[in-house]
Amino acid sequence: MIADPSAVLLRSPILHTLTAVLDWVGTLVFAFSGALVGVQKKFDLFGVLFLAFVVAVVGGMARDVLIGAVPPVAITDIHYFLISIAGGLIIFWWYPRVATLQRQILLFDAVGLSLFAVTGARKAIEYGINPVMAAILGMITGIGGGMTRDVLAGDVPFVLRGDIYALAALAAGATVSLGHVLGIAPLAPMLLGGGICVFLRLMAIYRGWRAPVARWGGSDPGG
Repeated sequence: MIADPSAVLLRSPILHTLTAVLDWVGTLVFAFSGALVGVQKKFDLFGVLFLAFVVAVVGGMARDVLIGAVPPVAITDIHYFLISIAGGLIIFWWYPRVATLQRQILLFDAVGLSLFAVTGARKAIEYGINPVMAAILGMITGIGGGMTRDVLAGDVPFVLRGDIYALAALAAGATVSLGHVLGIAPLAPMLLGGGICVFLRLMAIYRGWRAPVARWGGSDPGG
């Protein structure tokens, strides 16, 4: 049986506001990510804005559909559209300046991933989803946009190439779910999960941490 989400949120208005703000920040960060790829691929203005919007909202939309929160909040709340379009325009017009901030962009992407993962898992829990599946839905919320971005840009999805990306998002969602199982107030697990996600991404970026990659490939399994 699905818990009444409004009742849950009314009992914690501060958490509701914090979750919404974090979701908006994550939306802007992922809009930047989509727009950057669009500009690098020489998309026109519409293409850049479309990619920014899709990357920013598709993970959350997939989560909402799967947990029964329909229509998805990205459709009913105009803030997501406005934030993603603003992010796309910023990148489209000021790309040369933004492109010089590569380290900051990678950090923002890690933060955006963590924000989407923890808020995604938390929302799934509020809708009565099993904690294990809530953690997976948190991961989907975080990586869905990036996977769609890469497919639309004609690339192999980044999360499938061994870099610790999906695992970082899963770790964040799992931390939120574990906190719920242990009866801990939501804020602490969300902060801890977000911190773990950012840490893993930074280690992957700066220390070369990678997930195990299959040793065999190609058409000859014995080669």
